[in-house]
Amino acid sequence: MKQRHLLLALAVSACVLSLSACKKDGEAPTQAATPAPAATKGETADQFIARVNDEYRKMYPELTAAQWLSSTYINDDSQLLSAKGNERYLTQLNSWIAQAKKFEGQEMTPATARAIQLLKLGTSMPAPSDPVKLAELTQIATRMEGMYGAGSYCTGEGDAKVCRQLGELEDVLRTSRDYDKQLQAWEGWHTISKPMRPEYQRFAELVNQGASELGFADAGEMWRSGYDMTPVELAAETDRLWGQVMPLYEQLHCFTRTKLEATYGADKGQVNGMLPAHLMGNMWQQDWGNLWDVLQPYKGAGDLDITAALETQYQQNFSATRAKAGANPDTAALFNAERAAHLQTAKQMTERAQDFYMSLGMPKLPENYWQRTQFIKPLDRDVVCHASAWDMSMGGENGTDPSVRTKMCIKPNEEDFTTIYHELGHIYYYLAYNKLPPLFQTGAHDGFHEAIGDTIVLSMTPDYLKSIGLVGEQQQSNEALINAQMRMALAKVSFMPFGLMIDRWRWGVFDGSIKPENYNQAWWDLKAKYQGVAPASARGEEFFDPGAKYHVPGNTPYTRYFLSHILQFQFYKGLCDAAGYKGPLYNCSFYGDKVAGQKFWAMLEKGASQPWQATMKELTGTEQMDASAVLEYFAPLQEWLKQQNQGQTCGWKAPATATVVTPNPTAATPAKKS
Repeated sequence: MKQRHLLLALAVSACVLSLSACKKDGEAPTQAATPAPAATKGETADQFIARVNDEYRKMYPELTAAQWLSSTYINDDSQLLSAKGNERYLTQLNSWIAQAKKFEGQEMTPATARAIQLLKLGTSMPAPSDPVKLAELTQIATRMEGMYGAGSYCTGEGDAKVCRQLGELEDVLRTSRDYDKQLQAWEGWHTISKPMRPEYQRFAELVNQGASELGFADAGEMWRSGYDMTPVELAAETDRLWGQVMPLYEQLHCFTRTKLEATYGADKGQVNGMLPAHLMGNMWQQDWGNLWDVLQPYKGAGDLDITAALETQYQQNFSATRAKAGANPDTAALFNAERAAHLQTAKQMTERAQDFYMSLGMPKLPENYWQRTQFIKPLDRDVVCHASAWDMSMGGENGTDPSVRTKMCIKPNEEDFTTIYHELGHIYYYLAYNKLPPLFQTGAHDGFHEAIGDTIVLSMTPDYLKSIGLVGEQQQSNEALINAQMRMALAKVSFMPFGLMIDRWRWGVFDGSIKPENYNQAWWDLKAKYQGVAPASARGEEFFDPGAKYHVPGNTPYTRYFLSHILQFQFYKGLCDAAGYKGPLYNCSFYGDKVAGQKFWAMLEKGASQPWQATMKELTGTEQMDASAVLEYFAPLQEWLKQQNQGQTCGWKAPATATVVTPNPTAATPAKKS
């Protein structure tokens, strides 16, 4: 996940806003922060955009620093700085947008016309122009993120009281196969979002007002307008893409349900033909990779136990740091040795990821990355562990002085290992487009940004993993192939319907088809419709389960992640073609191929300077997003799943009340292609 358009977006588009702890709420001020200077008399559109770019670049480091502090030092002070920074930025953004209106219908360069369009569409949190309401919006956003970032589930009383935060609760889902312990951990985390419900309702009202002032029917329509196509076209496009991959997902769902029934019993392994939410190894059922022990098709075939290899590396590092502590280290010395080994392992994992990008001809990460990145969880403060990538300076004044970093709480496991490769994809995107004007410093569309690192992950084949010493010699067999395909499908295919349903829910909230009194029901209706997932316990309207997923209180649009899971396979195929690869797609690794790397970097350098269709064509030869590469990649697995599921009753029946969001094509004037 990237922390980038926090500013043309406030929270934005791709980013991570502060998840600060919140104890006291400040009162809404009666005056907003000072807006940007008014448009200069006689200023042309080109001059206006040049000024905005200059003002934007100058203010960006200060605002991003406040966001970084509020994510890595969660307290009342960092919360205040974050909220005030957001308020000031949104005030200025509103001023820029208002100034831009005077240039409507005037002659200007195509680049300026595109920049003005991006300026209008750049925020995922459109704020009302009323300064009191604007301040209220930023305070609500900060409070919700505070609830999430500091959220914990406590059991027991007095000395027996035990409180667990998200990471510890996720560990239960990841490693335990005790039905009741998993259910308790899942239900426990979902208690933290209950206080968000009235906050989110008001939040939706305020962002809708902000979107309306910009000429959109609601905030959801505004989100769908940022793809160089109309809002209705985007909604239809996502439906088409989902239709392509849905049969594959249904086969994976059927196989998984059968295995869960075998593990937990027919009464617990399914809920009305759907997958129990708390048994999927992931708090939100978006990645099923932690169920490998249950779902592995052929035990030990093509052993790719990356987690075990990383744990071994950690133990080796710990042995070395423990030895440095002396012959009989006390408890404190042992603890410090463990911390040192943990940090060393996290940096080594990151260095491995950097090596892949550098093998393509991309630059070494700047020294400030290693100095200022949060690799592991600090001991002395609350932090947001949710992985994110940060551009702190937009390349500096001349675009050649980048300041970038990531924020994670890395553990030596496969999930975090691949996440590092993903986050560095954002970082290298920043480095590539840092020389562009600030308004063009973002992805061709937001799905591009999320797809870059995952394209690299697809290239992490067994041969690649062997080449870096992470796995041993691999036997070539059909069993090993199916195991490798299943591992990838549990991460990629399982995610796709989840990537759709979150914004389907929010689109409904924003356009009013989902009423506040039905927030939770609609959430689970959509999870049933798209994912075939259901809770094992009653989830009434006293809960606010959407808020238990970071991106809802963090106000990060989510369709980007669905699109990225389509795009990454297209990019992967395009890069394999560039590398001259001729075999089965799933065996391709372009590690070390400078020709593919040059083509990849050329795409990254474009940023948002041209419509994404043009950028897509330069890499893939087509202007259309398409899931055919997904199906080509997983063809062996899909055939195998069909064989395994013979005799099973596959599919599931979603509730009759399941929400369907169909955007109204006449609701507002659609955005024009630039």
